[in-house]
Amino acid sequence: MRKIVISFIVATTLLIFVILKSATMGSLDVTSIELINGLLMGGNEKVEIIKDLRLPRIIISLFVGACLAVSGLLLQAVMRNPLAEAGIIGISSGANFVSIFVLSFFPHLFFWSPLLAFFGGAFACFLVYAFSWKSGLSPLRLILIGVAVNAIFSGLNESFNYRGSYAVTSITQATTSTLSMKTWSDVDVMVLYGSIGLILSFLLFSWCNLLALQDKTTKNLGFRVHRARILISIVAVHLAAVSTAIAGVIAFVGLLIPHSARILVGNNHKVLIPFSAICGALLILTADTLGRTIIAPNEIPASIIMAIIGGPFLIFLIRKSGGIYGD
Repeated sequence: MRKIVISFIVATTLLIFVILKSATMGSLDVTSIELINGLLMGGNEKVEIIKDLRLPRIIISLFVGACLAVSGLLLQAVMRNPLAEAGIIGISSGANFVSIFVLSFFPHLFFWSPLLAFFGGAFACFLVYAFSWKSGLSPLRLILIGVAVNAIFSGLNESFNYRGSYAVTSITQATTSTLSMKTWSDVDVMVLYGSIGLILSFLLFSWCNLLALQDKTTKNLGFRVHRARILISIVAVHLAAVSTAIAGVIAFVGLLIPHSARILVGNNHKVLIPFSAICGALLILTADTLGRTIIAPNEIPASIIMAIIGGPFLIFLIRKSGGIYGD
């Protein structure tokens, strides 16, 4: 218990520190005191610019990180696979394809794009389940099918760049893996849909704990395993879809955070879900802040930083978990 409390305190303290640093660092530098006074009292021109340009980006980074981390955690609980993650098995790419499609042909439906992206993510998730199932779910088969589904939707996404339309190209650039140029309208959408998904995920923590048991055991307890898997998958897809609709495809968050969180706070999802949300928010905001400041005035998208970090981590997990594949 002491380790859990300390982990929460450290993670929350680091998150507050990074939020302040992210808000005060950049092309416009202000002190923390100037920032707080400017937000409360007004009258500071620098703080007003930060409020309009930097704060929406920070809030979206926090929610995207939290949603992707919890989505990965839920998918791993459902699939009993430590390698399951929305960005790897194609859910994010499926959601991204629908987002680009909707914004290309129906731009007035922007507010509903996360909801529509959900159907793209759900379809990708269904494909992975359907093609991976063969007398049960094989961890290796699931990942390989997921990579194939991800490649298909990624190809469809890229095809929008070659339609010869400046408008479509602009839309594609606006919806692929970047947290820059976000507005308060984006914040409204992200906070609304993201909060719903995070609250629902926490309400399902007991089901996630039961899914860690063998199916025969849980069925003997009267637990409806298939219903639980479907509902938890829906919430996981929703979290990944809303994040992708607003920020584009950012992989490996749902892989890195749940694995690290289990080491720090254990396997009880009642603790694991909120802790993963905090750590996911911390990871994405840190990656975005580094990408925004490390080679300023140019930027490195958070998705690229996550790929650099996550790729080696995925290799490490596969090698460590090799025994489950029967190799």
